[in-house]
Amino acid sequence: MKKAKTSSFILTLDLKLETYQIHILEKRFNIARQMFNACLGKLLIRYDKMKKDPRYIENCKQPKGADRNRIFRVLNQEYGLEEYKIHAFVTRMYQHFDRHIDSNTAQKIATRAWSSFKDLLYKKAKKVHFKKFGTMDSVEGKTNKSGITFRGDILKWNGLNIPVVIDKNDDYAEKSLTRKIKFCRIQRKIIRGKIKYYVQLILEGIPPVKTEKKSGLPKKESPSSEVGLDIGISTLAMVSNEKVSMVVLCDDLADMSKEKRRIQRRMDRSRRATNPHKYLPDGTINPQDQTRWKCSKHYITAWYQLKEIERKLAACRKQSHERLANQVLVMGDVIKVEQMNYKALQKTRYGKRIGLKAPAMFLTILDRKLHYIGKELIKINTWKVKASQYDPLSDTYKKKKLSERWHILENGIGIQRDIFSAWLIKNVTENLTEVDRERCVNEFKDFYQEYQSIIEKVKKEVLIA
Repeated sequence: MKKAKTSSFILTLDLKLETYQIHILEKRFNIARQMFNACLGKLLIRYDKMKKDPRYIENCKQPKGADRNRIFRVLNQEYGLEEYKIHAFVTRMYQHFDRHIDSNTAQKIATRAWSSFKDLLYKKAKKVHFKKFGTMDSVEGKTNKSGITFRGDILKWNGLNIPVVIDKNDDYAEKSLTRKIKFCRIQRKIIRGKIKYYVQLILEGIPPVKTEKKSGLPKKESPSSEVGLDIGISTLAMVSNEKVSMVVLCDDLADMSKEKRRIQRRMDRSRRATNPHKYLPDGTINPQDQTRWKCSKHYITAWYQLKEIERKLAACRKQSHERLANQVLVMGDVIKVEQMNYKALQKTRYGKRIGLKAPAMFLTILDRKLHYIGKELIKINTWKVKASQYDPLSDTYKKKKLSERWHILENGIGIQRDIFSAWLIKNVTENLTEVDRERCVNEFKDFYQEYQSIIEKVKKEVLIA
C-alpha cells in the first residue's frame, strides 16, 4: 500500500566538514555515479533485447489502445523493465560497497536511473544520458530512520558524523526544524571553483510564514481577489480588481547572460586552437574523427568560470521568481493564466530567451505557493478564450500579428496588448472557455483609469513602443 502523499518543503543547511570527510564524500558520490550508470546501462540492455522480440515488433504495428498497452506491460515485466526489478539489480551491487552506500540510498539511485530511462521507454525522449565523472550532484535516502539521517545538529551516514551549521538567529530554520523530517539529501555544488556540500532536509507540511518585516512584503489587503496573468517570453502582465502592473521577468540577469556568452566564445576559441584536426574546413565538427578532445589549462579555467556563472544565473533566477510570485499572491489568491506549451516554444527562435527567463518555472513556483493555502493555479482554455483577439466593447474578435503590441478598441482607445489580455483573463467565466462580457463592460472604466496611471512607467521600464 502506497504512503499518503503530504505537502513538503526543503530546508538547506551548510555542513561543517573536515578534510578527510570531504575525501570520503567525494568517493561515495563517485560510487553513486557508477551505480547510477550501471543501472541505466542494464535497463538499456534489457530494452534492446525487448525491441528484438517478435511480439514487441508486432505489437508496435497495432493501433493504440488498451490491448496494445496490456501487451507492452507484460513485455516490460518479462524483461525486467520495472522500477522494482532494477531495485533488485542494485541490491546485489551495493553489497560490494556497503561500507559507503547503504541500501536505502542505493534504491534511490536506482529510482533516479529508472526515472531517466522511463522517458525513453514511453517515447518521451530520444536518448538517455550517463553521468560523467564529477557530475553526480546529490544523493538521498528514503527515510530519516536509517541511511542518511539527521539527529540533533548532526548528519549521520555510514560512520560519518558531520556537524550541521544552524544559525541561532535564523527563526525560519528554527521553526522548520520542529516539523517531521521525511528524508535527507546531501547536495554537492561547485562554488567559485571549490566543491561544497550541503544537507537538504525534506520536511513535512508547508513552510513557516516569515514575518512581514523580514520578508519585505506589503500587507495583503484583499486575499480573495481575482488576478489575471498574461505571461509572455520575457514579461508578465498582472491585473486584479485594485491593481494593474507589468514587469520584465528576471530583469537583473542581463549582465550575467552577456558574461556567460563571452566565456562560451572564449572556450570555443580555445577548443578550436587546441583541436584543429577535429574540425572540417567549413568550421563544423568532423564526425569521422574519434580521437579524444584536448583541453588546455585556459579552457579548464574558463569551464570553471562558466559553471560558476551558470550557478549564479540559476540562483538569481529562482530568487527573482520567488519574489515575483509573492507579489502576485499579495494581489490575490484566485489566479488565472493561459495554458502555454513552453517546451514547444523552446524549439523556436525564442528558445534562448525562454531558457534565460524560465516562465514555466515561475508558474511552477506560483502553483506551489498556492497549494500551501489549499488553492491551485487556474488555467484557462487559450484557444477558446482568445484573449489577445477579443474586444468586449464590440463583442468581436480580430487577429493580430505578434509584432502588434497594442489593442485598439472600437472606440479608438489603445491599450497595451499583454495588460489588456491579463484583464480579460481575470474576467473569464467559471467554465474557463469564454470572457464574461457583461463584467468587462461594467469594470472597464475602473480598469482603464488604473491602467492610465501606470502606462508611462511601463513604457519606461518594460521598454514597449
